[in-house]
Amino acid sequence: MAFVYKELMGRNDRLSSGHRMCAGCGAPIAVRSILRALHPEDEAVVCSATSCLEVSTFMYPYTAWKDSFIHTAFGNAAATLSGVESAYSALKRQGKISANYKFIAFGGDGGTYDIGFQSLSGAMERGHDLVYVCYDNGAYMNTGNQRSSATPMYADTTTTPSGELSLGKPQYRKDLCAIMAAHHIPYVAQTTFIKNLRDLHEKAEKAIYTKGPAFLNVMAPCPRGWKYPSEDIMEICRLAVETCYWPLYEVTDSEWKLNYEPKQKLPIEEFLKTQGRFRHLFKKGNEWVIELYQKEVDKRWEQLKNLCKYTRPGLTIQRQDCRPFMKRVPAGTLFVDSLTRPVDLQSKPRNDQSTFPFRSGYESMGPIQLIKTENTATQTMEKRQLMPTEL
Repeated sequence: MAFVYKELMGRNDRLSSGHRMCAGCGAPIAVRSILRALHPEDEAVVCSATSCLEVSTFMYPYTAWKDSFIHTAFGNAAATLSGVESAYSALKRQGKISANYKFIAFGGDGGTYDIGFQSLSGAMERGHDLVYVCYDNGAYMNTGNQRSSATPMYADTTTTPSGELSLGKPQYRKDLCAIMAAHHIPYVAQTTFIKNLRDLHEKAEKAIYTKGPAFLNVMAPCPRGWKYPSEDIMEICRLAVETCYWPLYEVTDSEWKLNYEPKQKLPIEEFLKTQGRFRHLFKKGNEWVIELYQKEVDKRWEQLKNLCKYTRPGLTIQRQDCRPFMKRVPAGTLFVDSLTRPVDLQSKPRNDQSTFPFRSGYESMGPIQLIKTENTATQTMEKRQLMPTEL
């Protein structure tokens, strides 16, 4: 469906006003925008892990949700919604339900990157027809701003405080979208609040109406944890994109696509200086820290562009065309994988069927399955894209 701003803003909100989320918080903006992507005729079942979002919008017997809503424990939102989706599918097949329902789970980064990762991974791998949305505010904000694996490097939190002996969190943040893409699910996307929210809406609609599991990672700033004036949220999101700290991209059936590339990439300090959690980085003598931060952002940006380059549309082979073809090669041939390591079938015996990543001199078609026989090794090339970890 085409993006028509006035029509979307005219739709009824499925998250009512009057909840207790903070002014300037990104979570309710994400929720309202994503639920607007639902077609008016469709129903939804929403599940939320314990989080700021849950405790501020659902206080029994009051609720801000106009769709069916389930509050579940911190670590199992994806598992809970998997069961609901499975029950609905069974009842639908039996003709006991006629209405069209969509299934959407919301979780913060603590309940997604960390505590709830195992249930999320399981739901994605099993192929449930649902959307999992992580509103990523970079810490456990509901319990007082403790660090999570989504917390950016050198951020000041209550468990990684900055001071004379510490520069904040010393580790890099986890790249959860890449991990989700490695599950080979139909759709993965990263977005935030930019301009008229078109990027967020289009990705939300695509995620909801793509058959099978989908994952959305939405940067949702927190004014209390990030320490910024509530009215600055849109500017912070813009700077996150323009500095390439938070690139906008999507992965559709393992095809990586960059949705926006800044005409003039801004230095990372433009993003960092807007937030009090990075204030200590601008003290005299800490210039090397910002330089290191810039190098990490640049490295990840180049890696993302390479992923998008190697899986551009012209190289994508559709699933329905995945008919393997055979090619005979001499036994004991040394296959040199330019991306990992050489493989010698004679000196390194493996199981009867072993899979090795492979790249030809032209374009890679995917991994090669080597079936070792007494006289020859049969090379089977499955026609699909390379995994992100193989690039």
